[in-house]
Amino acid sequence: MPPKRAASSKRKADASESEDHEEGASSKAGTKKTKKAKVDSKQTVETSSVPSVAANGQPTNKVLPVTITFPPKTSDSVRIASWNICGLAASQKKGFKYYVEAEDPDILILTETKVNDEPVDPALTTRFPHRYWSISSKKTYSGTAVLSKVKPLNVDKTLPGHPDPESVKGRIITLEFEGCYVVATYVVNAGQGLKTMDAKKTWNKHFDAYIRELDTKKPVIWGGDLNVAPTALDLANPKPNWNKTPGYTEEETSAYARILNGPSHPDPSEGANKFVDVWRQRNPELRHYTYWGYRFNARQKGIGWRLDMFVLSERIVDRVKMCEIRSDIYGASDHCPLVLEVQAPL
Repeated sequence: MPPKRAASSKRKADASESEDHEEGASSKAGTKKTKKAKVDSKQTVETSSVPSVAANGQPTNKVLPVTITFPPKTSDSVRIASWNICGLAASQKKGFKYYVEAEDPDILILTETKVNDEPVDPALTTRFPHRYWSISSKKTYSGTAVLSKVKPLNVDKTLPGHPDPESVKGRIITLEFEGCYVVATYVVNAGQGLKTMDAKKTWNKHFDAYIRELDTKKPVIWGGDLNVAPTALDLANPKPNWNKTPGYTEEETSAYARILNGPSHPDPSEGANKFVDVWRQRNPELRHYTYWGYRFNARQKGIGWRLDMFVLSERIVDRVKMCEIRSDIYGASDHCPLVLEVQAPL
């Protein structure tokens, strides 16, 4: 049989403003040459000709590539993609569908969807027969979705034990499959001035207990925007941000480390297995990021954060075939997607 061709998709480019983590310091920006590319008879857009790269080696494009291609999926594997889209409606206007067409994941985790009702999008309903949306009680706020080609056994949108179930809406979806759980989260942000740190502490406490309880039954694949930069390698300017900026504080990094490493003195009656941050395990020294704010030319200066992860139960990490940041898929959101391939079946 002839080799399978890589997925390819063409798109129109655009950009917009958003807000999230911002850095207090800067790094040297790369230069970028551009050209005018004619997309159709009615519109001319600016696209990158020869993409420049930041000091850490990631591209500095501010719009999606006109042509998007990826290698074909590894045989006998399931491809799971996770993307904070910073608003589905906005992302759809800036190339969202072209990435999804090219990636063609078996499961797509979307965070910060900002939808108020379950969308009816033929491009998604045709591709993913099983679609689950967790929608915030607040209008146009947070939001998590899992779109799947594989039918789960059960679906849950709650965080057991959390004292404020309303605040959990839009932030978590758990799909149970025969051999594992897939947990998608848009984790609480500690907020400007760390004003919502108490809410994040509450989330972390109950999520830690929840993921460990799941892990006693089946292995867990946890993905999404986890809203934490675990170490100094995971943001461009760690020193000026330490204990000042949401996502990089002692409280948040320690909570994340406890999930990975287990409690210091585990109760024998409770699950205490370890979890693995898969991309970091495979790239122990690399300073690559998944988020760059639209302000201050952060993308061009390489001022980013790694906030999006796949965290797996340690006992199934050897089933991982690939885990990559799609570094050039930027512009439809202020985050890049992260993709994982794991040995089938789920």
